[in-house]
Amino acid sequence: MLSKTSALFIGLFVICIFSNSAFASNQEKSSVQDKNGTGHAVGSLSEGSNHERMPSEDLSHNSVHPDQGHGDADLGEVLPLWSCIPFACMLLSIALFPLLAPEFWHHHFGKVSAFWATCLGLPFLIVYKGPALYDILHIILADYVPFIILLWSLYTVSGGILLRGSLRGTPAVNVVMLIIGTLLASWMGTTGAAMLLIRPFLRANNYRKNRTFMVVFFIFLVANIGGSLTPLGDPPLFLGFLHGVSFFWTFRLIPQMLTVAILLLVIYFILDSYYYRKEGVTASEEEDVKVPLKLEGTYNFIFLAGIVGSVLMSGIVDWGEVNTLGVHRAVQDWVRDGLLIIMGILSLMATPLTLREDNSFSWFPIIEVAYLFIGIFITMVPCLLILKAGSRGELAFLINSVKNPYHYFWITGALSSFLDNAPTYLTFFNTALGSFYAGMAESQAVPLLMADKAIYLKAISAGAVFFGSCSYIGNAPNFMVRSISEEAGTPMPSFFGYILKYSLVILIPAFLIVTFIFFV
Repeated sequence: MLSKTSALFIGLFVICIFSNSAFASNQEKSSVQDKNGTGHAVGSLSEGSNHERMPSEDLSHNSVHPDQGHGDADLGEVLPLWSCIPFACMLLSIALFPLLAPEFWHHHFGKVSAFWATCLGLPFLIVYKGPALYDILHIILADYVPFIILLWSLYTVSGGILLRGSLRGTPAVNVVMLIIGTLLASWMGTTGAAMLLIRPFLRANNYRKNRTFMVVFFIFLVANIGGSLTPLGDPPLFLGFLHGVSFFWTFRLIPQMLTVAILLLVIYFILDSYYYRKEGVTASEEEDVKVPLKLEGTYNFIFLAGIVGSVLMSGIVDWGEVNTLGVHRAVQDWVRDGLLIIMGILSLMATPLTLREDNSFSWFPIIEVAYLFIGIFITMVPCLLILKAGSRGELAFLINSVKNPYHYFWITGALSSFLDNAPTYLTFFNTALGSFYAGMAESQAVPLLMADKAIYLKAISAGAVFFGSCSYIGNAPNFMVRSISEEAGTPMPSFFGYILKYSLVILIPAFLIVTFIFFV
């Protein structure tokens, strides 16, 4: 086992060092370009937009200091695609170590995350200095910290809500629970709905032998597809709301959302019915005793409402900005983060420890997500910078090829499957504005996009939300649900197993159907 681990680590390390060593030569190349006057073009995302920087999973109003925005654009324009190799290595570690060295991974996943973050961070800082430091600080302060605070608060509060009683996970009951979660996701967020319902869902099915596919469909529907109807549901839609898309405009995604949801629910019911009959599992004598359903810790719904309200507040009010280590963030975003922490602390104070123990609550899932995602966020910096550079960056061939609605749907979606879906959404949102309303102010162009070119905005919105279900890192709650389920004793597929066995086989055909019905 140790030899496999060593070989894997050495191989990935060599690849990463090779990629990072080329930073220096690329910096020399960019210096020559600067002297020739070609190295200071403005990225496509800074044109026609009031937001020079894009928020990530935290739904924030971040903006760039005038002295920093220009350098950020330059970095995205000069970074080569292979600067994304450390990010790929981080994903490969998540995919391969649990298979090849599970014991090592269980005890050292935090160190692996720190290793890849360092492999990207150190050469990046040495070569690009100030601008690189700014981008790393920005993704930590404005993206990662709010991201993990939101997850922690929802995880903590939902962990204090316990459903007692006899809830037996038959195919019909499971479908009803998935429908409820899918509907809740648009109003309390995909993360909120997923954290609230995953434990009752797992407990109802703890007597079943085949549970893996159940959790996968839970991720598909509750943690992703269900969040497509309001800006509260998923970060990309909230970002669109901040840029002028009306709150209820996303209701126009109901046909697309219902199409995917119904397809997935029908497939799920067929699979669950098949395994239910095949297993022939009967309840034990203790389970035969019917215990009325009873919800305990209901006061936590107050804290849950406080979390949702805090997120909504941060998108409505404007209290100015504050500079933290050179990163400008909106005051209301800091206030929101503080309120989320308070909601979590109040839940911990109000909820008896015995209730959390009965709910199989532990801190391991949120710790695992916190450790892994700091590595993901930092190694993802070059990828996001190249994406933000638009037609000036290495992904110009991809962005320039986007013409038709189905292009927007699939390319936005494909990138959202592995990168942050919020900046991906904004990239193609601005691409559409620039294509149809070049030179027009955003305040004037967005209403026209909603009215005259609605199919393009629908394609961008649906792609960013739907495709988040294609991988464990596509959306915030995916990895949390996986971690909670594994801790509860439900085996989950590997990173690539999830994609190959479920996403490609089930999701992609469903998305093809949506494409032919709505976007061709």
